[in-house]
Amino acid sequence: MALPTHTRAALLMLGSTGFFAVMVIAIRLASESLHTFEVAFFRSFFGLIAALPLLLKHGPGLLRTQQLPRYGVRCVLGTLSMFCGFWAIGHLPLAQAVSLSYSSPLFATIAAVLMLGEVVRARRWSAVVLGFIGVLVIVRPGTEGFSAGTLVAVSAAVISAIVAIQIKQLSHTEPADRIVILTTLFWVPLSLLPALAVWEWPQGITWLWVIAAGGLGTAGHMLWTRALKIGDVSALQPISFMQLPIVAVLAFFLFNEGVDRWTLIGAAIILGANGYIAHREAQLARRAATTAPTSAVKPGE
Repeated sequence: MALPTHTRAALLMLGSTGFFAVMVIAIRLASESLHTFEVAFFRSFFGLIAALPLLLKHGPGLLRTQQLPRYGVRCVLGTLSMFCGFWAIGHLPLAQAVSLSYSSPLFATIAAVLMLGEVVRARRWSAVVLGFIGVLVIVRPGTEGFSAGTLVAVSAAVISAIVAIQIKQLSHTEPADRIVILTTLFWVPLSLLPALAVWEWPQGITWLWVIAAGGLGTAGHMLWTRALKIGDVSALQPISFMQLPIVAVLAFFLFNEGVDRWTLIGAAIILGANGYIAHREAQLARRAATTAPTSAVKPGE
């Protein structure tokens, strides 16, 4: 008996969340002996290997696109975001790094206005402002608890938001599997160049961590795109937030890292704001889908 669509979407998102959470742990472990640039390269390289079955499934035609310039820009920015995000994972408390990564949808809302001309009304702007308050609670600028490293994590979220808008633009004409395979294909040389400047071969168990980071990242991305394709964003978004408690628990047992109250409060504010933004976007999408066909029907038809 086939599972209902909403159940399949929820399970796909839960699987994606679990893969991304364990990927964060693998990146932290790899960062203990490798430079961030190398960790990013190996994540891209082994991520590409994990994505190669897509070529077997679809054939070489999957690589054909008329959007190469867009892929180029998207992948350069994606590489920069990856560098910043991986540095944050390797050098900040993991709960703090992951919490700040969730600010990306806030910046994406602003980017959608500037880049896509989307109309954002007062309630969503209020959620964005509330989310930024959550970011400030975690970063705490001007206090003794402030760390310049948190700005690197915020930078990763800003660039990731721009990349998300570009993916949204590409998805209008490009299938999800092509976006995955071409993105990982571009990432390999883009991340290799800076990695060569600090190169040293992984030793021993570090190979396991970099291979795991690549495989888990690609698997998480594949499940994520499929979950969003068949499910409701507003229903799936809270499931993706499970990454934070999973990472926090693993960080406690593996690295003896606790979660300070400011990170906890700020994360709760950010996640609440994101949840509301996703809910409003889903409402507007459903409303547009309901009214569009009606408006296209002429009287008497």
